[in-house]
Amino acid sequence: MHPLTVSTAIASMKESATLAVSARAAALKAEGVDVIGLSVGEPDFDTPQRIKDAAIAALQQGMTKYAPTPGDAAARKAIASKLRSENKIPVEWNHVSITCGAKHAIFMALTCLIQPGRGDEFLLPTPAWVSYKPLIELAGARCVEIPGLIENGLCVTPEQVARAITPKTVGILLNSPSNPCGIAYRPDELRAIVDVISAHPRVAVLSDEIYEKLIYPEITPGLTHWSPGSDPRIADRTVTVNGMSKAYAMTGWRLGYVASPANGGAWMKELIKFQGQLTNNVTSFALPAIVEALTNCADDVERMRCEFAKRAAHVHRLLSKIPEFTTVAPNGAFYAFPDIRRCIGKITPRGTRLNSAHAFSQALLEEHAVAVVPGEDFGTCAQTHIRLSFACAPAQYEKGIERIANFVTSLSSASPESAAHEAGSSARERC
Repeated sequence: MHPLTVSTAIASMKESATLAVSARAAALKAEGVDVIGLSVGEPDFDTPQRIKDAAIAALQQGMTKYAPTPGDAAARKAIASKLRSENKIPVEWNHVSITCGAKHAIFMALTCLIQPGRGDEFLLPTPAWVSYKPLIELAGARCVEIPGLIENGLCVTPEQVARAITPKTVGILLNSPSNPCGIAYRPDELRAIVDVISAHPRVAVLSDEIYEKLIYPEITPGLTHWSPGSDPRIADRTVTVNGMSKAYAMTGWRLGYVASPANGGAWMKELIKFQGQLTNNVTSFALPAIVEALTNCADDVERMRCEFAKRAAHVHRLLSKIPEFTTVAPNGAFYAFPDIRRCIGKITPRGTRLNSAHAFSQALLEEHAVAVVPGEDFGTCAQTHIRLSFACAPAQYEKGIERIANFVTSLSSASPESAAHEAGSSARERC
């Protein structure tokens, strides 16, 4: 008998770092360990009741059959109306498709934009969400990272984008507010990047705006969200992705959407054709919940946004008290992304040498029972960072950060002998 084979594209793909950390934390909890979970980007709020009621009513009324692949007209019209009025993106309802979460939308968009075997390159400002690079590569392009350094607030510059564009560049994936950085680009910063893109007609923009409503002018005065798809110079080559998960506390509903006016809607027809071969429609009785959320739940969203803004400021104050950390103040989403490079090379009380962010995160979980996500999978420039989520009760992240501070305090420097031995080992490995 021959064993089942696995394609090289899948075999070479890394497991999601976020999910791996969550799995280990869950295993420790099952053993009775008091684990503080700061790894998962999931709001601790419940879905607003009126949204749940809309889905329950639809279910009770028999809305349990197949729906059109991109969703029904009512939900697509509600999304298009929201994109036109709030985001100034010139889309009609037939330019919208409702997907099984934003990740599904991103995968389909990339697959439609990239031609495998042609040598396509897709630009990715980093640090970036762990799934972007694997999805770009799975679609058949080379992922070109553009590093956002902590000295620049983890943002990339227009000059960096301009230098990264080559004749092989077919697109750039933008994400603001950002996972994992917890930062939002100012509108003028994004416009400056669009200025560069507009001079390259072959370069598409894939804009992931899943955190758009979680922006904190309380931290960065005057900060607002701006959608690249609203710029008439690139509107026809911009694909906008969003969803219900983060702003409406609907993660388990798996409701995303993708929209583009490209080619008068012809591009979206092709994406919807692709979707029909993959998943067809989302859960049909969830469609009225989208309409309810987008039309009647602004107050619920603002209540949650205000709470996250308070948490963002609080978390930054707590992390800033750890001398070994360097942290950019989070002004969007619900993440902090401290640089821990001053901890690299140190040794834990149990004798573990912290030679990477992964080693730091693993030791933190095993020795102090706090789950965070190591930075390596967020991009090359993120290798000395960890991601913390404050989408949890303040008492939880306060306890978690206190444990992190105690863990950092407990670290000791390597002895000169062991440091010399490690340096020699590293040199032999390079040879």
